Amino acid sequence: MEAGFHCDCVCHNTNVSPIIPVLAKYENQINAFSDFLEDLPEVDEPVWILGACYDLKTKKSELLSDVRSRLWFTYRKKFSPIGGTGPSSDAGWGCMLRCGQMILAQALVCRHLGRDWRWDPEKRQPKEYHRILHCFLDKKDSCYSIHQMAQMGVGEGKSVGEWYGPNTVAQVLKKLALFDDWNTLAVYVSMDNTVVIEDIILLWPDFIRAEEMNNLLMPLDWRPLLLVIPLRMGINSINPVYIQAFKECFKMPQSCGVLGGKPNLAYYFIGFIDDELIYLDPHTTQQAVDTESGSAVDDQSYHCQRTPHRMKITSLDPSVALGFFCKSEEDFDSWCDLVQQVRLTCMQNRSRT
Repeated sequence: MEAGFHCDCVCHNTNVSPIIPVLAKYENQINAFSDFLEDLPEVDEPVWILGACYDLKTKKSELLSDVRSRLWFTYRKKFSPIGGTGPSSDAGWGCMLRCGQMILAQALVCRHLGRDWRWDPEKRQPKEYHRILHCFLDKKDSCYSIHQMAQMGVGEGKSVGEWYGPNTVAQVLKKLALFDDWNTLAVYVSMDNTVVIEDIILLWPDFIRAEEMNNLLMPLDWRPLLLVIPLRMGINSINPVYIQAFKECFKMPQSCGVLGGKPNLAYYFIGFIDDELIYLDPHTTQQAVDTESGSAVDDQSYHCQRTPHRMKITSLDPSVALGFFCKSEEDFDSWCDLVQQVRLTCMQNRSRT
C-alpha cells in the first residue's frame, strides 16, 4: 500500500485512496486553562487544530478558545431507557458513539455557524447553536441522540450496549442523516479507502438528466457534505510510513477530525503538536440534560474546559475514520487538490529516504 494519497481523475469516476485513517453538574468546569498552557510541550512546532494553525508563543488564548468551542459529548446517565427497556446510561460502551456525535457536530457547526465561530459562556449564543445541540440530546426524538444511534446500530449487526468501531459508527451517521430535514447534510462513507466522485454526485436527490450534455447527471444544487473515510494504517499498530500524511489531514481547512483511539477506547482527535495527537475524551459520565423542545440548552457541560488529552501518534490503533466537511462544491474540489498534493509530497519524501 502506497504511503500518501492517490487521486486519479477520469471523467466523473475519481478515486482517492488515502493512506493518511452523578458527577457535579459542571464537573468539567475547572480552572484548567493555565494547566493547559503548562502542559503543552515546549516545542517550536505549531499546533494544528481542525485546519487552524497556532503558534504557542503568540496565539495561546486563541488556541484555548478554539479547543473549548468544540462540542464535547461524553457518557451520560439517567436518560430515558433506550428502546423503552434498555440501558439508561452509555457508560462503558458508548464512547465511539459519542465520538461519532462529536465529528458530526463539528460538521454542523461549520455548516450553520462557520469554522471561525467561538463559544463564549458569558454571551448569548445564536439560535442555530442551540438547535444543533437539540439534535444530540439524550432523548429518543433527537435525531442524533444516543438512543437513535444505538437502535440504528442494530441494523449494522450491533446490539444495544455493544462497543462500536469507527466504520460502524460512520455507517450509522450516514443512515440517520437521511432523516434529518433541517441540516440537509449528505454523509458519504468511503469503501476500500476510495472516494468516487460519481457516487458523491448521486447523493443529491435533486438532479436532472441533460440529454444535450452527453447524458451526464447534473446536480441542481450542492448539499453540504460530511466525508468519512474509514481506513487501516497498519496491522497491529500504525505503520510509521503513514504518519506524515495522517498529520497533514489536520492541516486541511476541511478537517472535521478523526475517530479512533485504542482497543475499546474511542477518542475524538482534533489536531496535533509535534509527534502527539490532541483529542477530546468522552470517558466522563455526566448527568443527562433535560431540556424542553425549542428552548435554549444548558450547555456548560457540552464544552470541555479541562486540559485536552494528548497521546503519541505511534500509540494510536491503526483503525481510524477521517472526517472532512465540504460546505460547497469548491470546498470539495479544493480538498481533492490537497489530497493530490499530500500524495506527491509523501512520494517525494519517500524517494529521498
